[in-house]
Amino acid sequence: MVEIPETGRQVLDADMMREWAARGIHTLTRHRRGVDELNVFPVADSDTATNMVATLQAAFQGGTPGLGLEALLDEAAGRALLSARGNSGVILAQMLRGLADVWNSDQIDAKDFAAGLRSATDAATAAVAVPTAGTILTVAEAAAEAAKKAAPFGLVSAARAAAEAAAKAVAATPGQLPALARAGVVDAGGLALTVILEALVETLTGSVSNGALDLLERHRVRAVSEVEEVPRETGSEVYGYEVQYLLEANASAAADLRHRLTALGDSVVIIGSRAAKAVTTFNVHVHVNDIGAAIEAGIERGRVHRVSVTRFDDTAGAHAAPQRREAPAPHPAAPDETPNRVVLAVTASARVRDFLEREGCRTVAAAPRPARDGDTDPVATALAEIRSAGARDAVVLAVGPEAARAAGAAVQTSRGDGFRVTVVPAASDMQALAAFAVHDPERHFDDDVIAMAEAVAACRTGELRRSGGAIAVVVSGETVADSDDAVAAARDLADRLCSAGAELLTLLPGAGSDPETVTALSDHVHEAWPLVEIQQLPAGDDEPLLLIGAE
Repeated sequence: MVEIPETGRQVLDADMMREWAARGIHTLTRHRRGVDELNVFPVADSDTATNMVATLQAAFQGGTPGLGLEALLDEAAGRALLSARGNSGVILAQMLRGLADVWNSDQIDAKDFAAGLRSATDAATAAVAVPTAGTILTVAEAAAEAAKKAAPFGLVSAARAAAEAAAKAVAATPGQLPALARAGVVDAGGLALTVILEALVETLTGSVSNGALDLLERHRVRAVSEVEEVPRETGSEVYGYEVQYLLEANASAAADLRHRLTALGDSVVIIGSRAAKAVTTFNVHVHVNDIGAAIEAGIERGRVHRVSVTRFDDTAGAHAAPQRREAPAPHPAAPDETPNRVVLAVTASARVRDFLEREGCRTVAAAPRPARDGDTDPVATALAEIRSAGARDAVVLAVGPEAARAAGAAVQTSRGDGFRVTVVPAASDMQALAAFAVHDPERHFDDDVIAMAEAVAACRTGELRRSGGAIAVVVSGETVADSDDAVAAARDLADRLCSAGAELLTLLPGAGSDPETVTALSDHVHEAWPLVEIQQLPAGDDEPLLLIGAE
């Protein structure tokens, strides 16, 4: 029997891709809480749908207008890579990369759609160190196979077949993961993917598919009295922390990192362009107990930035992570004692070192070049002094990739005999200042590291630099504008930082900065952004002319 093609739009272009993304974001946002609640293990404060919505928003909202489908999807995949949140968000970002790798036209038909879904599934599966049945990967596989079989009958048929197969696969996930069956829920990531595929059917046909939402209605979270440990997409309850960062490295280094992180924890997902052979950006995700080791593994293999650490809630269920270390009782140091915890900042900026030392932070001048054999390692020397003085642990704030690599190497030789030390890499001095500002020696060591890493991730930086005869406006290391007027450039920089959401601007004027420029900038912020506070640190180095941190 020959199937009759279903009616609807049979070609996908850029406008329809934008409509599909917007519809998927809207529907998933409306049902975000319900989908999040399905993901009850290993922690109850699940955020599967929240992370997938955030990833889609980063990919498609605020992009370059007027792009064709090929360029639109390539840009979206790149934006998702940099902004993906959590395990589910990273997998979704890699699926977008898989689509972009094969959708090399501005119009996609049924055959192209099926090929893209296959590429997306393969890319996501390859990114996961230990793929597990009963997860979003299983659902994606079912959708890709169904799309391939239905492709001869048109795009609508292929899209509908993919969505229906996904819904059936989601319904079957409790039979593949015992923990889901006992909880009375289906896999949250797979359900969210089904919502997205159904949004495509609605975009093409105008008709609403409710397979995913029917599943959501039937599978409500119920209490679980006893849970057998089983592997699943979000990992086991053995590990207490989620670590995520961006890594600038080559494909070989990223593959090597995957093996290292798999030995440290689970839920290892590393995504990037599959075709990348030179230095590129990878989004790294892992669940671990040893935060420092996970970060240092990346530092050893490339440039690490945008570090994010999340501690799973110990009260999320009856099964707290058995390998977590209990926090030692606080023991404040007497005035003549060495503190239990010391923060060591490694930065090339003399003025930042002076400021931090006045605030009680130890500092080391970052080397102007990579260390050579036979060189004295100032970081290792400082850590040895801290350790010999009786401190129990240390946090190293390393500004810049070279400092981070040097610190990572020094830390490896410094651990032992109860001395704990880890590296928190920062892209700028402003991020290091933000991290030290939240340091609390009374906290548990891991919690203090998390707070400092989160402060680094939350701090955006901007600079004014001389560029020929003009002044360059630099945001997060990228030149975004230039001007002949220092005041105009300063206002532009402040507006860019504040518009992205800022509560505090910290200003570090350069030695060559005009005080009138700083005054004009402060007046502008008070008038245009009245809820944003400003603090100013002493001027010092010649470059940049002005450094701003936004928190």
